[in-house]
Amino acid sequence: MTLKEKIGHDYNEALKARDERRLSALRLLRTEAKKREVSGQRKELTDAEVIETISSLAKQRRESIRLFAEGGRQDLVEKEEAELKVLLAYLPQALTPAELEELIRQVMQETQASGPKDQGKVMKAIMPQVTGRADGKMVSEMVKQALSKVAG
Repeated sequence: MTLKEKIGHDYNEALKARDERRLSALRLLRTEAKKREVSGQRKELTDAEVIETISSLAKQRRESIRLFAEGGRQDLVEKEEAELKVLLAYLPQALTPAELEELIRQVMQETQASGPKDQGKVMKAIMPQVTGRADGKMVSEMVKQALSKVAG
């Protein structure tokens, strides 16, 4: 069963159970996936593309939570947190900082990165491996630090 099929199945289960919070998050996810299929002229998203979609939606939820908390809208914070929890259940296990450091080190060796000028090359090689498992901003910072150590 593909990830998209699992999401569809879980959507139907949430619909039958009248679980509004879960249903809302899954409806949002299915809609976004459909938009990506239509805009990319693809018949079906791969699991990696679905994970990328989920990661994007999770990132949006985190930003919304931060903004709603700053605005004192606890009701909306709780709604967004519930949706985020549903989305995170479909993402692969997050990488620990130690695992991420090891992966960065391996990719740097594979790409023969020798300094900060090679950050783009390393990022291009590592991002497909960490999509949905680590925040891109954090990966970029860790790659930058690792490359500066090599150069220095």
